[in-house]
Amino acid sequence: MKGYLTSAAAVLAGATLAADGIQINGAGATFPNPIYQKWFSEYNKLHPDVRINYQSVGSGAGIRQITNRTVFFGATDGPMTNDQLLAAPGKILHFPTVLGAVVPVYNIPGVSSDLKFSGTVLANIFLGTITKWNDPAITQLNPGVTLPGTDITVVHRAEGSGTTYIWVDYLSKVSPEFRKRVGVATSVQWPVGVGGQRNEGVAGLVSQTPGSLGYVELIYALQNKISYGQVRNMNGKFVRASAESVTAAADAAAAKMPADFRVSITNAPGDAVYPVASFTWLLLFENAPDKKQAKTMVEFMKWALADGQKYCVDLGYAPLPKPVVDMELKALQQIKTQ
Repeated sequence: MKGYLTSAAAVLAGATLAADGIQINGAGATFPNPIYQKWFSEYNKLHPDVRINYQSVGSGAGIRQITNRTVFFGATDGPMTNDQLLAAPGKILHFPTVLGAVVPVYNIPGVSSDLKFSGTVLANIFLGTITKWNDPAITQLNPGVTLPGTDITVVHRAEGSGTTYIWVDYLSKVSPEFRKRVGVATSVQWPVGVGGQRNEGVAGLVSQTPGSLGYVELIYALQNKISYGQVRNMNGKFVRASAESVTAAADAAAAKMPADFRVSITNAPGDAVYPVASFTWLLLFENAPDKKQAKTMVEFMKWALADGQKYCVDLGYAPLPKPVVDMELKALQQIKTQ
């Protein structure tokens, strides 16, 4: 019976060999969904016999699904914990795919300028200790901008989310009180606010709610034309999220990248660094049941790490540093394909 269940799980794991080729299913983070959809579409044009499907369900769900082998690959913006890795039915490997930024998005009628935020101010807003837009802590960072005395409606993710992980990882580094009360995880207990499903849901709530403040991956702010602010970095400089400022955050990490690629680059030093930046990871079993599926994913990853990187900037992401790509190409050899 156990063998039957294992075989059934392997089939459900999302790679089925059909008459016209191979289909592979994955699920996870919404953060990289725009570029993943672009990649899978472009790769299918090059390899019509390969179809890779991806469900943008959030990092928490992606980790659960690959752990349960209901998809062939997972995706997350927050690396799996040691406990999560130990609970998996096999060794799961992390592969960075692109870099991105999480930005504070807001809807303040009549205010069109880019607001400036410090990490401490953002932490206190999400702790509920700053509740008005004209709080002195905000106005002193934005001289010349007239901010209303309206309440701040905090918008956060409702489900387990890698975007949340990046956001709270940063806020916990700059605010001991935030680390103590909220902590770092893909799913946290928020002291205040309303929840939206996925990046799309948070962007929608902010767009529809005057006085609101939330956090989304940069591409969702750009696509929805939502105002987003600059954030003061470790060196005291206010920096706007861009491919260049995110790449600057990754440069230091690239030189100290651990072998398993599980690293945080939030609040990195440097004048040009945007401080709420992160890698996002694709998750693969080292020894997947179906070697043809594994070989297909390895070949796709080689393409994504090379030609696929050219699509990053237009979609609001930053390409991977070359030293990281070189490390990954070697790490891909760990995937058993025969």
